[in-house]
Amino acid sequence: MPGNTIGKMFRVTTFGSSHGKALGAVIDGCPAGLELSEKDIQKELDKRRPGISKITTPRKEPDKVEILSGVFNGKTDGTPIAALVYNKDVDSSAYEKLKNKPRPGHGDYGWIKRYGHYDYRGGGRGSGRVTIGHVIGGAVAKKLLKTVNIEVFAHVIQVGNIKAGKIDYSKRKERFKNSVRCIDKNTAKKMEELILKVKKEGNSIGGIVELVILGVPPGVGDPVFSKLDADLAHAIMGIGSVKGVEIGMGFEVARHMGSEVNDEFYLDKNKIKTVTNNSGGILGGISNGMPIILRMAVKPTPSISIPQKTVDLEKMEETKIKIEGRHDPCICPRIVPVAEASAAIVIADHLIRSGIIHPCNIKASGGI
Repeated sequence: MPGNTIGKMFRVTTFGSSHGKALGAVIDGCPAGLELSEKDIQKELDKRRPGISKITTPRKEPDKVEILSGVFNGKTDGTPIAALVYNKDVDSSAYEKLKNKPRPGHGDYGWIKRYGHYDYRGGGRGSGRVTIGHVIGGAVAKKLLKTVNIEVFAHVIQVGNIKAGKIDYSKRKERFKNSVRCIDKNTAKKMEELILKVKKEGNSIGGIVELVILGVPPGVGDPVFSKLDADLAHAIMGIGSVKGVEIGMGFEVARHMGSEVNDEFYLDKNKIKTVTNNSGGILGGISNGMPIILRMAVKPTPSISIPQKTVDLEKMEETKIKIEGRHDPCICPRIVPVAEASAAIVIADHLIRSGIIHPCNIKASGGI
């Protein structure tokens, strides 16, 4: 199956390209009776919209969403929900001279070898702009999760060598009060200064985004190939520029003993909890009721204005290119809403598969 669809019962198929006419998503499997409007989707799209700060691409796109189907009288009707966003501020001129010269750090060469015919304008289907579809699907998923009191949020915890200290999750709304999407405003200022510095140099910088999911009950997830953490990692790795995912303690487990890593259980008012959360809320591929914590490594934006070596595929000779156009000097801030959306889709799918959310009628859901 072509890799444009995610989910088993709650399925999201995305479509469109960076410089095409429009982008969007079709969501199939959303139960009927969920209150949903264009405003619900728009508020999520506004979080990833370009041109909203000096550390994002200057491309000016309103990203105004239009729902085409699946909603009647303000509620989902159980049929596929189709929604799209038209591209408005398209400038393909900078890409014409690059069409036979794969850009370092991009997927151009792989796409050309795979398909033989490639939309080189802005990266085509491989552009970060296609995450509009992720966010549309995630907006619907978030509305579903809200009915069972589950919250998904992401935030930037590192840019280059600048790391946020101990984070107070209760202040998570603060992340949208700065352009970096970091909860700690003092660290956010330092991160922004670094991003602007590398931007001025014609370069880019990577970082780490943390994702937190609150309220998932124990027992969500399936064994072996449909583990909850495996599906989450699959979805997050489906975001362009994400090069690594760790859950809970992640790679740190390699440096510790079992006695240091194992999360011991205890009773809290007849609820089973763990003293620590090194597992990141998932054991054996199934949720244990603790907060689910995942971190993703985001590479620097590959489009930089520093001259780089490549090969002219038409002439079959080595050459150099200097990438022009409009690009983010750091992708981390705009990955935040995309990561939230991707995770929300996975959790909603698993909740429907487990029966916590009824597959047909939201009012028939058993809840947590």
